[in-house]
Amino acid sequence: MKFSRTHHCNDLRKEDIGKEAVLMGWNQSRRDHGGIIFIDLRDRYGLTQVVFDPKHNKDAHKLAEGIKREDVIAAKGKVRARGQGLENPNLDTGQIEVIVDELEILSSADTPPIEIEDRKEAGEDARLKYRFLDLRRPKMQKHLQLRHNAAQAAREYLDNNKFLEIETPMLVRATPEGARDYIVPSRVNPGKFYALPQSPQIYKQILMASGCDRYYQFARCLRDEDLRADRQPEHTQIDLEMSFVKQEDVLNMVEGLYRHLMKKVLGIEIKEKFSRLSYDESMLKYGNDKPDIRFGLELFDVTGIAAKSDFQVFKGAELIKCINPPDKFGRNEIDSFIQLCIQNGAKGMAWMRVTEKGLESNIAKFFNDDIKKELIEKTNAKPGSVLFFIADKKKIVNQVLSKLRIELGEKLGLIDKKSFKFCWILDFPIFEWNDDESKWDACHHIFTAPKKEHHGMIEKDPGNVKADLYDLVLNGVELGSGSIRETNPQIQERVMKVIGLSHEEVQKKFGFLMEAFRYGTPPHGGIGLGFDRIVAMMCGYNDIREVIAFPKNKNAECPMDGSPSDVEEKQLKELNIKVDLVKKK
Repeated sequence: MKFSRTHHCNDLRKEDIGKEAVLMGWNQSRRDHGGIIFIDLRDRYGLTQVVFDPKHNKDAHKLAEGIKREDVIAAKGKVRARGQGLENPNLDTGQIEVIVDELEILSSADTPPIEIEDRKEAGEDARLKYRFLDLRRPKMQKHLQLRHNAAQAAREYLDNNKFLEIETPMLVRATPEGARDYIVPSRVNPGKFYALPQSPQIYKQILMASGCDRYYQFARCLRDEDLRADRQPEHTQIDLEMSFVKQEDVLNMVEGLYRHLMKKVLGIEIKEKFSRLSYDESMLKYGNDKPDIRFGLELFDVTGIAAKSDFQVFKGAELIKCINPPDKFGRNEIDSFIQLCIQNGAKGMAWMRVTEKGLESNIAKFFNDDIKKELIEKTNAKPGSVLFFIADKKKIVNQVLSKLRIELGEKLGLIDKKSFKFCWILDFPIFEWNDDESKWDACHHIFTAPKKEHHGMIEKDPGNVKADLYDLVLNGVELGSGSIRETNPQIQERVMKVIGLSHEEVQKKFGFLMEAFRYGTPPHGGIGLGFDRIVAMMCGYNDIREVIAFPKNKNAECPMDGSPSDVEEKQLKELNIKVDLVKKK
């Protein structure tokens, strides 16, 4: 390069008129007006208009005639006012331009296969294949900047609260944590494998046993699981752990972290204390453990009332719930809600319209006046609204009505899209029943402390054992999960036995953690907070791929670099691996 850059493309203002400047960046667009060439020069900071006038400098103008879209150039010249009526109020630099004295083309560009503009977004496949072009778009640059700002703000808060940033290994022992592990063969230990960490769970607990007191890291977590908008095979957590704490200490620390993030990054002050719901209360009112509390429209358990009717569908149902949206729906709209419920697992949806005379519908004849009155009182239903009922197994009822609730909230305009409503879900069950395998699984993970008053129920009544376990939820999205940990090896082994791990298996998989606990371990607890998720929500998205520089697609593939890819036979032999699969054509 002949020049050194003096300013970025969003630096210059009216106060800089008359100064000499050297700008470098990409040609966003080129316009030729009567022989004078105007170029919008772009870098990650913004745009500046640079001007090539043959009357001012013939050589620079001649060279500018060959500039193509996305060519990288360096332009040296003087800042001048654009002139009356020529200013662009949509640009920070819209009052000035640079009249170019010297031009250097730093890199010539082929015609881009996708547009480098926010208003012309390419399809998902093209965006991922040409991610290096997609990331040039101003919107994507803003996402990366916000992600950086959020990371810096989090570090600032945690540092001010005496946390140490400590890295844990990426090559670890395979342990059962809920998802499948990615495994890595060891060349120097033939036939043995490392796992990539699903989370730093065991290591951060060992750090507490090591006296580190307060730990955090921006942890890379890798899980071989089916993907969706809020999942990637690799994602980032703000992972933290604290010694000598109770649940309340962890919750208060995390609330402070998010208040700091929202204030520092978005300028939003979260004044109210985060709402708190028990797991049972959340399931009762919202049908799930990650409720969107930006609006009401809560669910009602009417099993005891509705089961007394003569409506056969309600007879013997495990659970009957209803929702009472405050609106008059026509039959076509009701039919669309029925289809939504069926798509989400229900056999159908019963409904009754609330009128001045009581409840009316084709099933109303199965309900006597006393039952109708009870239903109206239970749901506080007003004339003009409609009661929607689902009766089935508990899991299906909650699953379907939680989806319907969100649909109704959207349709009725009840959700304030600009608000951020945090809530804690507390007192989760430690175990959940796996119907497919007829066994107990850990509800979150097996290192959670059962409530002391439930120790006697661990083997006798696993389904009712609650834990000091907490999830943080924002606008219906789970941001993170944590718990107070079990540090008593005997209790820990009893928990592991319920999910089917023998003493020998516990020692084989977690012996090093059990060993650490034998030498004096402080009570501790922590949380893993989804960093990609909070950044996405700050940017106004649910899809975390919008805030990850190089995400994978739904098949866990990267169209840009072609991973995962084949490996040469020589490398496989060095790793003592033989691939015995029929390749798909």
